[in-house]
Amino acid sequence: MTLAVPTARVEQAPLPLTVPTVAGARLDVPLVDGTRVPYANLDHAASAPCLDAVRDAVDELLPWYASVHRGAGFASQVSTKVYERARRVLRRFVGADATDTVVFTRNTTDSLNLLAKALPKGTSVVLFDTEHHAALLPWRGPSVHRVETPASAGDAVLALDKALQATPTGPRLVVLTAASNVTGEVWPIKSLTEVARRHGARVVLDAAQLAPHRQIDIRALDVDYVALSGHKLYAPFGAGALIGRADWLKAAEPYLVGGGATAQVVDWGDHLGVAWANVPERHEAGSPNVVGAHALAVACDTLARNWDAVVDHEQVLTRRLRAGLATVPGLRSLSLFGDDHDRVGVVSFTVDGIESGLVAAVLSAEHGIGVRDGAFCAHIATRRLLGRVGAQEERAVRISIGLGTRAEHVDRVIAALRSLVADGPAVEYAVVDGRWGPVRDPRPLPAFLAE
Repeated sequence: MTLAVPTARVEQAPLPLTVPTVAGARLDVPLVDGTRVPYANLDHAASAPCLDAVRDAVDELLPWYASVHRGAGFASQVSTKVYERARRVLRRFVGADATDTVVFTRNTTDSLNLLAKALPKGTSVVLFDTEHHAALLPWRGPSVHRVETPASAGDAVLALDKALQATPTGPRLVVLTAASNVTGEVWPIKSLTEVARRHGARVVLDAAQLAPHRQIDIRALDVDYVALSGHKLYAPFGAGALIGRADWLKAAEPYLVGGGATAQVVDWGDHLGVAWANVPERHEAGSPNVVGAHALAVACDTLARNWDAVVDHEQVLTRRLRAGLATVPGLRSLSLFGDDHDRVGVVSFTVDGIESGLVAAVLSAEHGIGVRDGAFCAHIATRRLLGRVGAQEERAVRISIGLGTRAEHVDRVIAALRSLVADGPAVEYAVVDGRWGPVRDPRPLPAFLAE
């Protein structure tokens, strides 16, 4: 769609009224000119704001908070039931069945590191080098086969088939991203899992970026494991999950040891004898994060009841955003598979002649807009995508849409980018401690940070 100049406004159907609300929706932030504006949070892909429903559920739980599993008090019994109910909710959220385990972790990174430590000896791992570092770095060594950035979704399928043909016999694991955190493009998961199955490989899905935006069904997708993060699912209370087949996890010793992970410890004189607990407790050493697990479960339940509204909301705004960005002179969007490929509400780009860090700083200081700049913890992918558009730097700007986004936020960022390209920054900026910012920044911090 081409927008009329000079406006970037696109008339769309009204957004659904049933979209779940988030904390901070009415937050005002200061600008460098001394005024205040409603905050436009366009950085959902990094960490999403807390759902109001999650905040209320946490407040309701806190008076009952107590130790989990090992407490005799009534509050402990309540907390234990809350924690175990959260497992059932997560299992239902991704379409898992009763034989699948749910291990609560800190986040997707923790989940994938846990699975990496649980692989049977001699497992071959195949993954694309476009993965986020959380899915790229846990798998290193001679048994890891990295596939270069594909030029299209079809090329990805062919490249995976070729890579699996080259792996030795034995256990195999394919690591897949569900949606790119750089471009928002949804990977051809089902086609890739079909290839994996033909070669007898298991599949783990990094769903950190897809789970907040689309319904996931691990049976329909035919994946073995799903990893996700609460802080991207509108539940920023320190919990994530690894969901899937239990056998490899049952056979592995925990990579984090301590209370709760053990069934029994005995003193054999010269060493300690340890019998590990069953899965999932084996991989949840220490006091469980019952508040985080409850928050994550409530977020998943809330999204599951509102998927049609969530998807419609984000798709309307994503179309509005991409159409508006197309009117900004010198703006080059990054893409793995092409502009027409299915994607969630994430767009990364560069602006000719303006460093990405400066773009982000101007949007924040002069317009009250939060975006992300950098390589997004996916350095290889970002570097290669920047090379495709002929960028002169190794950083980009990322706008990411979520439940806290409104049409006004999208219109504001388009207008701000057009103004920056046409007129430049309104105040002087410099790099301080590695980041761009106003040379004179009068914006006050909130009162709770006062010393």
